[in-house]
Amino acid sequence: MTGVDERLADWRRRAQDLETTLQTVVLGQAEPIRRLTVAVFAQGHVLLEGSVGVGKTTTLRALSRLLGGPFQRVEGTVDLLPADLLYHARLDDEGRPRVDPGPLLAAGEGLSVFFFNEINRARPQVHALLLRVMAERRVMAFEREWQFPYLLVFADRNRVEREETFELPAASRDRFFMEIEMSAPDDDRHRDALAFDPRFHDTDRLVDTLPEGMLDHRRLGKVAEAIQEGVTVTPALRRYVLDLWRATETPAAFGVELPDVDMERFVLAGASPRGIAALVRAARVHAWLGGRDAVAPEDVQSMFAAVMRHRIFLQPIYESQRERWMSTFLTAVLDRVVTPDLA
Repeated sequence: MTGVDERLADWRRRAQDLETTLQTVVLGQAEPIRRLTVAVFAQGHVLLEGSVGVGKTTTLRALSRLLGGPFQRVEGTVDLLPADLLYHARLDDEGRPRVDPGPLLAAGEGLSVFFFNEINRARPQVHALLLRVMAERRVMAFEREWQFPYLLVFADRNRVEREETFELPAASRDRFFMEIEMSAPDDDRHRDALAFDPRFHDTDRLVDTLPEGMLDHRRLGKVAEAIQEGVTVTPALRRYVLDLWRATETPAAFGVELPDVDMERFVLAGASPRGIAALVRAARVHAWLGGRDAVAPEDVQSMFAAVMRHRIFLQPIYESQRERWMSTFLTAVLDRVVTPDLA
C-alpha cells in the first residue's frame, strides 16, 4: 500500500474482519455490508432502506455491537416528540417527578452509535432535531451544550408501509452519507438457512453471539482522516467525477436518455457540493479497502448509487415515481459519462 500510511494496514485487516464477522449473521448482503463499512471509515451517517423483514434492523444492530462504544436506540412512532430524544420524564421511587437525559444523552458525550428504527414513522419536527445533531454532532439540553465527537447515526426506513409515515425532507436526506438499499438474498443456500436454521430465528440471541467492540470507535475519526489524506485522486479521475456531477444536473448534455422522458425537464436539482464530496470520500475508502493508494473508476462507480440516490431531486411529475426512475437514471449516467483509461 505504497503512499498510504502503513499504520493503516492493520486497520484495513480489522475492517475486513468486521465485514467477515457481520456476514456470519447477515446472509447474502455482501454489497450492503461493504457500503456500510465504507460509511463507517468515512465517518458518515447511514440510512438503510428496504422491504419488511429483509434484515435492516438486524444488520444495524449487529454493526453497532461490533463497533462497540455507547449505543442508544429509539423507535420511530407518530407520537414521538423532539424533546423525547433529549429528556425522559418519570416519577422516582418517592413519587416525585424527575427529568433524566433521554436517548440521545443517556450515554453521555461518548455516544458511538444512535440507531433510529423506522425513522419515517417519526414526525418532521423530530427529523429536524436529528438533522441538527447529525450535521453538528452537538445539541443544547439541560442548559449546556453536549458534543458527540464519535457519533454515527444509523437509521432504517420501511419503503412498503405508507400509513402514518412521513417522508424525510430534502435537507435531512442530504445529511445521510449513504442511502443503502437492502433486499432478500438471491442465493438459495442463504434462503435455506434463513428459513430453516433456528439460529436466524431469534434476532436477540443472534446479535449477542457477536464480539463486542471489534474496533476502537474513539480512533475511527483519526483513521478516517488518514485515509482521506493518503489515498490520491489523479487529474483524470477528478475530471471524471466532475463530469458525473454535471451529468446529474444536465443529463441531456451528456446524452443520458430514459424511455419516454424529456431529459431537459427531468432533473430539478442535481448533486450538491456536499454530495459530490461524499462521493469522493466514499471512493477513497473503497480504494483503501481494496488495498489501493489511488482511486480507480470502479471505486467511484461502486459508490455512486448509494451516495447519489437520495441527493438528486426530480421534477414533480417524475418525483412522484422516484423509486421507478432513480436507479435507472443513475445507471444511465454511469453508462454515458466516459470512463477514463488510467492504464
